[in-house]
Amino acid sequence: MLDEKQIEEIKAHLDRAQNPLFFFDNDNDGLTSFLLLRRYIGRGKGVVIRSFPDLNISYYRKVVELRPDYIFILDKPIVSEDFIEKAKRDNLPVVWIDHHQVEKPLNDYINYYNPINTDGNNEPVSYISYNITKRKEDLWLALIGNISDSFMPDFYSEFEKNYPELGKKNPNSAFDLLYNSEIGRIARILDFSLKDSLTNVVNMTKFMISVKGPMDVLEENPKTKQILKRFNEINYRYQILMEKARAQSEGKVIYFQYGGNLSLSASLANQLLYEYPGKIIVVVYISGDVANLSLRGGNDIRTLTLEAISGIEGATGGGHKNATGAKMSVSDLPKFKEKIEELVKKEIA
Repeated sequence: MLDEKQIEEIKAHLDRAQNPLFFFDNDNDGLTSFLLLRRYIGRGKGVVIRSFPDLNISYYRKVVELRPDYIFILDKPIVSEDFIEKAKRDNLPVVWIDHHQVEKPLNDYINYYNPINTDGNNEPVSYISYNITKRKEDLWLALIGNISDSFMPDFYSEFEKNYPELGKKNPNSAFDLLYNSEIGRIARILDFSLKDSLTNVVNMTKFMISVKGPMDVLEENPKTKQILKRFNEINYRYQILMEKARAQSEGKVIYFQYGGNLSLSASLANQLLYEYPGKIIVVVYISGDVANLSLRGGNDIRTLTLEAISGIEGATGGGHKNATGAKMSVSDLPKFKEKIEELVKKEIA
């Protein structure tokens, strides 16, 4: 966890920011981190980052368009040097809050905060954001970000006391809440809503900035109609993919590959890990000539991922000890699959 000095520094940055621009990762941890901070200071715009794995220079057009006085980057492991240099040239302070296991940026212009560099832990950014804001009315938002990132926070008992109808008595894990409770259902609604068109994502975030409580998300009305419609559409396709993935569950490695116009790899990999906790999960989404992978399981999936992509030209990967992503050419997938199966066999032996 960040120490008190770091928390106070971030608060000071937020207080100084009169027109902040928040760039946040395209998942529930990123979304709720933005919402927690935005609802805390009551000002600023948000931009979801859909590029993998970095916040690249193309997003600087939003800085030019919105003309902020501060840039906050949430839950993103890599930011391009070109992006930072442009912010420095324009004299825009950059506050970057992350929790991925990456080397600390060398650019001293950045105000960089990562609990791994403080005490070796990697609590989600939504957990850090809640410890910055401490708004009890936003406890449920923080929980959504936490459980979506497979983290059971120390404030769960308080949430359960306030929202007994949404939680679960004595859950055995964060994913137990995610897949077997009403707050988990809300989390999955928001997760799938992030996979809508950018226009609808903007509308969703505007609604979530002003929403009063978790039940407002479940209630169908003009403001939630598109959010719930999108959830039902994606959930139908998601359940079909889950059934196909379950059919690949023989053996130590579950390797599931699919295509189409919608990437659900991280969500599929998380649920497969919950349902098959003793296995290595590899979910591959193919888009054109590019394969995006989500990997879960084992004692250290990050090390396993990096070993499996070593020697594959142009392949990139990284993330947490228990959850990683990778990217490579489709033509290299057979080599990758063979390599990871060999590595897993060596681990077992």
